[in-house]
Amino acid sequence: MIIPYHIQVTIVVIAYLCIFSRSCASSPCPLDLDYVLKLPWDSSSCHNAVTSDPSSNCCQTLTGLYGVAFAQYLKQTSQFRLPDHRTSISCLSDFQTKLSRLGLHQSLASACFRSQQFVNTTNTCADVRTRQDWLKILGKSTSLDEGCRHDLTELSACDACVIAGFRVQSRLLARDGNDSHSKGCFHYTILYAAGVVNEFGPQSTGALSCIFGLPLIMKRGGGDRNLIFVSIGAGFAAVLVVICLFGFWLSCGYEWREKQSQRVASESGGFPSSESDDDRPLLNWRPKADSLWYSLGYIERVTENFSSKNLIGKGQFGVVYKGKIADGSLIAVKEVVNTEFQGDAEFLSEVEIISSLKHRNLVPIRGCCVDSSSSSSLEESKKYLIYDYMPNGNLGDHLFPKQRGGNWPMSWPQRKSVILDVANALVYLHHGVKPPVYHRDIKPTNILLDSCMRARLADFGLAKRGKEGESHLTTRIAGTHGYLAPEYALYGQLTGKSDVYSFGIVVLEIMCGRKALDMSSSTFLITDWAWPLVKAGKIEQVLDPCLLNTRYPRMIMERFVIVGILCAHLMVALRPTSLDALKMLEGDIEVPTIPDRPFYTHFSTGVVHQ
Repeated sequence: MIIPYHIQVTIVVIAYLCIFSRSCASSPCPLDLDYVLKLPWDSSSCHNAVTSDPSSNCCQTLTGLYGVAFAQYLKQTSQFRLPDHRTSISCLSDFQTKLSRLGLHQSLASACFRSQQFVNTTNTCADVRTRQDWLKILGKSTSLDEGCRHDLTELSACDACVIAGFRVQSRLLARDGNDSHSKGCFHYTILYAAGVVNEFGPQSTGALSCIFGLPLIMKRGGGDRNLIFVSIGAGFAAVLVVICLFGFWLSCGYEWREKQSQRVASESGGFPSSESDDDRPLLNWRPKADSLWYSLGYIERVTENFSSKNLIGKGQFGVVYKGKIADGSLIAVKEVVNTEFQGDAEFLSEVEIISSLKHRNLVPIRGCCVDSSSSSSLEESKKYLIYDYMPNGNLGDHLFPKQRGGNWPMSWPQRKSVILDVANALVYLHHGVKPPVYHRDIKPTNILLDSCMRARLADFGLAKRGKEGESHLTTRIAGTHGYLAPEYALYGQLTGKSDVYSFGIVVLEIMCGRKALDMSSSTFLITDWAWPLVKAGKIEQVLDPCLLNTRYPRMIMERFVIVGILCAHLMVALRPTSLDALKMLEGDIEVPTIPDRPFYTHFSTGVVHQ
């Protein structure tokens, strides 16, 4: 049968219209997302979660998970981002489909991400869009190629990759010239490290845990499944908190340190033959921990002989100076005084313990120095701890800006982030390591802020190891007035809940904008002032006035205040553990009703009895 010409034309037009309408309706996603259902990633933080807060644990996890596909896409196509908005929408839809098949909420992807952020239409870092653009700016080889190529499951290898990543990010940002593109440049660095450099690929355990910071579920002997929460890595994308999780301040790996030592040596004409010579900056590698020995001569040189212009802090347990090392990075050098260390050996043993603590919310230690040259039988050796420098100072500088010449108080998202960061650090110290570690001096000046304004708990010169489930009795009380738990101040009884008390005081300071001790008030301890107001239902009188006229939900702020009061309860048995406190803050468990406040004659004074 012969079909008339006008009918043939009509059929062809209809066919083209159908094809065109389908192509316009949606663009197929070029990302292979099947791994979402196959990789052993821990989804517990997203169970029953529906959140629009990119800093939530669930969004952090999903950001790293989604980044795996982009790293693979870069490897296959040399493209860092998707070609258009329709494609990005399609990919997020596919991603959500995979999440829904795992029983997660159907709106998680749209809650955590904006589809436009993955599109290759705007300049987010030095106008890099393809791998060719990358090579034109950075060349064929960068520090990533050496630091991130091999297996990253070992901590030292991951540390080296982390440092290499931030070196490359700095080069990209210098070329771009726009500091607001810092996130985009780090996004590209993450993708390149996982997709191009690492020889095991973006779906390897090392890349997942170190580069993307994914919490993984690993199988161990006997078929038991243990959650391995990896916190030394970072997510990929443009989420500020995930960038910070990459461990910007973690210490370097062994290989990088060796090359750095050799480079410094070549610049100074080579190392002297004697290890005691102060011209040698790095004296020895400690194989049991990621820490280095520094000579006193080197420390004096980088701090300009402990110049007063480099003094950045002074406290009960030491003086802190800023120093600049050969590669241009900054360090903090603390001269440790008034310690409980019985000799150099005990100090070095403590450094080993401190160095073994690895968490995104702890200030990592780089190394130490012991100078016995000027000591006598009646005089202790000089001891120094070397940390990474935190560019945004301590929490107190930002919490009370008017008293320090500042103008802008902290916003609610910043305060919330700091509280959760410190809570996570405590959970790690109390429950993530064995035996647990008790900090003993939690206060705003020991909470430092990195370049991303994320909180890192510092000053582990006071840390004490304890026995799980047991208290520790000591005759030497360490800590600061106003933050000491009463049972510790009066009787020397130290437990994890002693830290929880101090944490509760800090939470109240952050939420109320008021210092722990106010000598100008009749109720000078913050708990004496806040507790009866909250109990009477006048919680709005407790909140910092800066928080009242904001668009942020008041209920969450009130919850944080109540948790602070519960943590600072005078009776040990009525305080939550650090883990329960974190769950309350995140809304995972209900916050109990505030009990009546007991009264003890000397407890509210914060007096220290030794």
